Amino acid sequence: MITTANVLSGLMGLCVGDALGVPVEFTSRAERLKYPVTSMLGYGTWDQPPGTWSDDSSLTLCLAECLCEGFSLDVIAKSFWRWYKEGYWAAHGEVFDIGNTTFLALVNWHRGASPLKAGGTGENSNGNGSLMRILPMAYFYQTWTFRELIERVHQVSCITHAHLRSQMACGIYISIAVQLLAGLEPKAAYLQGLDNIQSLYSGDEYLLEKPHFARVLSGDIARIPIKEINSGGYVIDTLEASLWCLLNSSSYAQAVLEAINLGGDTDTNAAVTGGLAGIYYGVENIPTEWLEQIARKQEIIDLAGRLAITLSSRV
Repeated sequence: MITTANVLSGLMGLCVGDALGVPVEFTSRAERLKYPVTSMLGYGTWDQPPGTWSDDSSLTLCLAECLCEGFSLDVIAKSFWRWYKEGYWAAHGEVFDIGNTTFLALVNWHRGASPLKAGGTGENSNGNGSLMRILPMAYFYQTWTFRELIERVHQVSCITHAHLRSQMACGIYISIAVQLLAGLEPKAAYLQGLDNIQSLYSGDEYLLEKPHFARVLSGDIARIPIKEINSGGYVIDTLEASLWCLLNSSSYAQAVLEAINLGGDTDTNAAVTGGLAGIYYGVENIPTEWLEQIARKQEIIDLAGRLAITLSSRV
């Protein structure tokens, strides 16, 4: 059964990774090699105090809160809009960053598009904006069948990122997260997660998209040389980078710092990595000095407790 600690480990793992990456977002890999991040910094790119997380965490926490009340795409979309317009679940009550694809999708929804039709479907709509916030869906693996879970993961992606590639990236990520929650170590969770998801992605509708996931689906992403791991905002790059960092590390701290020091989209890569690493290593193994600086820490703890109660009532 999923406990408060399980939920908090994932949510806090994601938020801490995000906050570590915020001050150096958009910096180059060369700069990070010269001046690697080793601690919780502040200001920098977005001029925010230490412990400030970005839209990655905000939208993740919005989703987690909505799931406490059931599964409703309209409620989730409304929560995302509330974040954008009111700073709801923003670290300090104010939005300082939003991806263009997410912005356009939320405007589409506000103008009357259904959640499933709001997100962009073009090739250029495959940023990492749905992958970065999808983690809370993994906690429902004991509530829904695996097929139902992945179908709903796809639907939640569609609110902002409706291209099949983005949906599949979210599905692969959640499939692996589920195995970590089931107690497998990272390599085994990766391989079992791939095995489970490939049975769902065997249909003709996925045929043209699967080559984009070739390196992930090979089962050997950890063996790719680091110079070939990209760290920009493309959803495939973020999925690959997060798995590479998880599989080539032996602690939560090492995993998220590896992600940040790849440069580029540092906050999102570290958030996506941190969600998985948090689940596996546990919140108790996230450095205390990082946890203590996290904005709205107690509110995140309280939210984890509420989601755990919801989950326990549905098993």
